[in-house]
Amino acid sequence: MTASGYLESTSEPDSPDPSLDSGAIPIDERSIWRRIPMKGKIGGAIVLLYVLVALFAPVIATHDPIEIDPITRLASPTAEHILGTDELGRDIFSRIVYATRIDLPLGFLGAFLPALLGVALGAMAGYFGGWVDSVIMRVSDIVQAFPAYILIIALVFALGQGASSIIFAFTILGWVAYARLVRSEVLRVRGLDYVHAARVAGLSRFRILRVHVFPNVISQAVVYLPSDIVFATLALAAFSFLGLGIPPPTPEWGAMIAEGQPFIRTNWWFATVPGIVIVGLGLGMSLVGETAEEALER
Repeated sequence: MTASGYLESTSEPDSPDPSLDSGAIPIDERSIWRRIPMKGKIGGAIVLLYVLVALFAPVIATHDPIEIDPITRLASPTAEHILGTDELGRDIFSRIVYATRIDLPLGFLGAFLPALLGVALGAMAGYFGGWVDSVIMRVSDIVQAFPAYILIIALVFALGQGASSIIFAFTILGWVAYARLVRSEVLRVRGLDYVHAARVAGLSRFRILRVHVFPNVISQAVVYLPSDIVFATLALAAFSFLGLGIPPPTPEWGAMIAEGQPFIRTNWWFATVPGIVIVGLGLGMSLVGETAEEALER
């Protein structure tokens, strides 16, 4: 290369790359939405749809969900009653819509509250060890020794029907899985170098647990939470089907399936549509949980 050519090449630099500008961020890194796999988008859309239905139930529903009209009992689907009516003349579509306000929050709380309790106890058991670990793990062994559904039924019988009794029963039973997950992760993390460095620096044990250990062990519990929401929703529907869940006339999916069972040959949609609604929620939460698991494994 000649001297003049060299000077030309150095005096006329190439156009700057926009991605190298200090304020620019590549579009793939800036857009989280584009990095979410299709199944995660579908699952999130399904769950969002259920949330919107619960929020806007008074707008979506076409009738009062507990209004009785004996004249139109067991009516077939029409323009006025989209999914027909039940044996008391109540609009099935409206009851399904309003049941979302019952099943969705109870399913979430039935998994979230056990998660809070289990994560806290599991982190303490794994980090402090000794008698703290022994007490928490022996209590978890006692809880796991009882069949899950039998224990929940016993607690609901003792406390009475209602949302608070069901949530309490789910919390007493469900914390064990979270505690064991988090405890195993804490046992792995507490021996790592950065935890030892925090101890040498003189930080308190609770600060080390809260700042350095807890954020690095919570991922497994987050992945497990969506599937536990599905379990809580199915359990609630099962207990309502057996007459142990939400008392009538409050609309609830499991209770609607039980009410429609005697009419499955003539009015099959009475019991089938609430079951499909439950399956749809389970599918959405499962896709969200699977996507979260894959994201945390990267």
